[in-house]
Amino acid sequence: MNNDVVALPAPPEVLQIEVGLLQNFCEILYCPDTGEAAVVDPAWEVDRLLREAEKLRVRINKVLVTHTHHDHIEGVGELVAATGAEVFVHPNEAAVFDGPTTAVADRQNIAIGRRGLRALATFGHTVGGTCFIADGYIVTGDVLFVGGCGRTDFPGGNTAALWASLQRLAALPEEIRVYPGHNYGPTPTSTMGRELLENPYLRCQTFDDFRQLRERKRKP
Repeated sequence: MNNDVVALPAPPEVLQIEVGLLQNFCEILYCPDTGEAAVVDPAWEVDRLLREAEKLRVRINKVLVTHTHHDHIEGVGELVAATGAEVFVHPNEAAVFDGPTTAVADRQNIAIGRRGLRALATFGHTVGGTCFIADGYIVTGDVLFVGGCGRTDFPGGNTAALWASLQRLAALPEEIRVYPGHNYGPTPTSTMGRELLENPYLRCQTFDDFRQLRERKRKP
């Protein structure tokens, strides 16, 4: 069995929210038993995220960062100030934050109440990109979109590393639901099985094919 999904904890419930002008997705991941919650990549409309958490009657005590491009972290400080949440980020990218952070390691489990998920190091779009996988779904940030993948022409991007990360995701069970970092595709979410069939970047058979496709298209 794929070691990335062995013995995953019970999955948090997930609420996907589109925020800002760049079609960003944030997720509120929460444990219905304890009311504890985490927010993934709070960049915009933090007041709205707080209202949504209040509607769910959950308490945000964690922030999970997939990567530190400004459109994914602009609201971290505001959310931490409002909630006291602990910020989880890969150490390769932690230096951008003024306040304390908690380092995330590959295949590290992160508890959300009595539920939890696992960090997967998925570099290439950035030097410390991290996906968060739960039993049944994965939050992919800008590594994998519905029908696309992240760019590698920004500082810290690496096409070979992104290829390796996408190959890792492609080996996940086909039923895993994909929650991307932007609403760039025909649907807000997808599955790994669908992406393997339809996503041109996952359909590449070799790294050279992928490199030519990725470097030819500067947008997802």
